[in-house]
This record gives sequence, structure tokens and C-alpha cells, in this order.
Amino acid sequence: MKLLAFDTSTDILSIAVSRDDGARAGLWQQQGAGGAQASAGLIAGVLELMRHSGLQLRELDAICFGCGPGSFTGLRTACAVAQGLAFGAAVPVLPVNSLLAVAEEARHTELAGLQSVQLSALLDARMDEIYTAHFAYAQGQWTELQAAHLLRPEAVTLPDSALLRAVAGNVFAVYGARLSGLPVPAQAAPRIHALPQATALLRLAPQLLARGLAVPAAQALPTYIRDKVAQTTAERAAIKAAQAAQQASV
Repeated sequence: MKLLAFDTSTDILSIAVSRDDGARAGLWQQQGAGGAQASAGLIAGVLELMRHSGLQLRELDAICFGCGPGSFTGLRTACAVAQGLAFGAAVPVLPVNSLLAVAEEARHTELAGLQSVQLSALLDARMDEIYTAHFAYAQGQWTELQAAHLLRPEAVTLPDSALLRAVAGNVFAVYGARLSGLPVPAQAAPRIHALPQATALLRLAPQLLARGLAVPAAQALPTYIRDKVAQTTAERAAIKAAQAAQQASV
């Protein structure tokens, strides 16, 4: 299988190309500034990795991109680039849930020995909120148990499940003690720092393609959980006041 993958849903831009077609096998990857900065390096990074792999875009089985939730600008950039490359090369696009990619990255790096596992994935949504979803892994396949939704840090809790093994994401240093609904790291569900890496998208791609989730370029869309993307001056002032009060009480 020959795949290109990239994710720009967080502050880290991640790109990877995998090739295993009998003639040659390998994995090529790189990182850079993501989110709103991704447009400066994404296309150049893709072309560089494609050159190293010896592949042409038209030879790919699919172009995978992290469809969100995440940075609005980052998601739009990734989707636009995936559509443009796929349309020109006449290959399908595979949108991949960025929270699922977080869960897969945590499983692969920290929990690879477990045959069955449940993970809660958490990504910083900015504006004092968190994107969260819950997933189960068994027999080499992922299942979404709870769809992505948006919560304040204090409202984040874990499902009551004997199979829950960890919470993963990039919110722990950002929100700290405000994540009062999560167990402390020493308890049953440790906190794993994980981001939606392009290599995680590559590992997820075969099962998602087998489920028929690839789409034509024109049908590829980002996943937005939040409709409102800007705060009023009063809302920003209220958030700062609440944060100051929280810090003063610690």
C-alpha cells in the first residue's frame, strides 16, 4: 500500500509517506509548525517526502488527512491541500478523526502490549475548552464509543469502564488542576501526552479504507465541533478573571 498522510490540527505539523508495494518499502516523515502556520510548510514537506519515497502522487492508494476536530485554520489548510493534491492526481481522500489519531498514537507508543484497551482522547480546543472522545481497541480495530464533543476542563470526566487504560492528548500541562474529573497520573488511568501524528494516520488507514471511508476529493471536509470561533471582549475578560480567581485559590 502507498499512502500520504498529514495532520495540522494542532501546533505541530506532521507529514508521512509509507510505501510497501513489492518494489520498495519504507516510511518517510517530518514535522514542522502546525495550526495557522501549516500553510507555509505543508506542500513543500509533502513534495520532499514524495521525492524521497520515489512515488508520484498518482501512484498513491489514498491521501489521508487529520480532519479534526482541532485548529480551524489548520483543518482548512489540511483539507484544501488534500483536495487539491487528490483532485489533480485522481486518487481518493481519507479523512481521519484527529482524536482517534491521538488514541492510536498513545496505544502504539505506550500500550502496544495490550490486546484490548479503551482510551479517552483530549485535545486543547483553546477558548478555555477541550475536545474529547472515547474509543475502544480490540482485535486490531478501533471503535468509537463516544463521539467528539466540547467541554470546559472542569467538566471532563472519564467513562466508567474496566477496560479504560489511559487518557491521552495535549491538555494536561495546559489545564493542570482544572482537570479535576480525571484520576491523578498514579492511578488506574495514566495521562499520556500524545498528538495526532501522521504515522498514526498511516496505521489507521488500512482499517478505515477497508470500511469504505475514503471519499472523492470534492467530498472531503473538515470536522468542526465548535460553531463559534471568536470571543467578544467581555467574554475574554470574563475568562481571564475566572483564571485569575482559580490561580489565587490554589
